[in-house]
Amino acid sequence: MEIRDMFSKERVNFDLKATTKEDVLDELIDILYKDGKITDREEFKKAVLKREEEFSTGIGLGIAIPHGKSAAVKEASIVFGKSKKGIDFNSMDGEPAYLFFLIAVPEESNDVHLKALSEISRRLMHDEVREKLYDAQNFEGFIEAF
Repeated sequence: MEIRDMFSKERVNFDLKATTKEDVLDELIDILYKDGKITDREEFKKAVLKREEEFSTGIGLGIAIPHGKSAAVKEASIVFGKSKKGIDFNSMDGEPAYLFFLIAVPEESNDVHLKALSEISRRLMHDEVREKLYDAQNFEGFIEAF
């Protein structure tokens, strides 16, 4: 599966309302649920929080890439969210996160989430990609930036 196939205009939010790490996860998970990609919000959230306990997915540079592998996931998907205010995500650099990529993969998938994580991280290391994402106002702008 190609990473671009994991994105959808139904799974983007350019104005997250959340102010806490838990709230942003709820908001992103809700998008997955409404799009029919997960069957159980709480079960998937447990998988994401379990991963967060191991090591924060706030990678720095204003980016967080939370992810979870769960039987509640019907199809590998990614939700993109942007916060204008920034959210404390226990990032490695101690700075708030503004760009969020929530990766959801089914329990039985092999390394789909690792490939997605690697590709997202690699692209976001470039200043111009991050700047275009900060400026994106719609799905087309998001895809063009990414």
